[in-house]
Amino acid sequence: MSTVKPADDLEADPRVKAVFDDIRATRKSDFVNNMWRYLAFDPALLERTWAEVKAVMATPSTLDPLVKEMLYIAVSVTNGCSYCVHSHTAAAKAKGMTDGQYAELLSIVSLAGKTNQLATALQVPVDDVFDADRARA
Repeated sequence: MSTVKPADDLEADPRVKAVFDDIRATRKSDFVNNMWRYLAFDPALLERTWAEVKAVMATPSTLDPLVKEMLYIAVSVTNGCSYCVHSHTAAAKAKGMTDGQYAELLSIVSLAGKTNQLATALQVPVDDVFDADRARA
């Protein structure tokens, strides 16, 4: 159940239409997913969010697109965002993620969750060699 209802004709707003057109062009698809459709209730928020997503996820960088999607899945699992887990898992599969890679990713996510909780519970002090400020000294 959503907290807002998308307008019947979202693209009647020229700001929304411009973002949707850019999404289609960037992704080379006519599909505009629900995340963007629901964010369109506030054109300024839609514009800002799309600009950031495009800059990080769709602009070539030192990380390859599949790695970016897999990182997004890991953070989405940790944050409990079902929508993003589904959307970025589909994107990662479209970029070539295999079932074996997905299984390994989930193993790493679950292991990190466990060891993070243990380190937090034990309040393990950070080793000097891991602390950038101390390692330089």
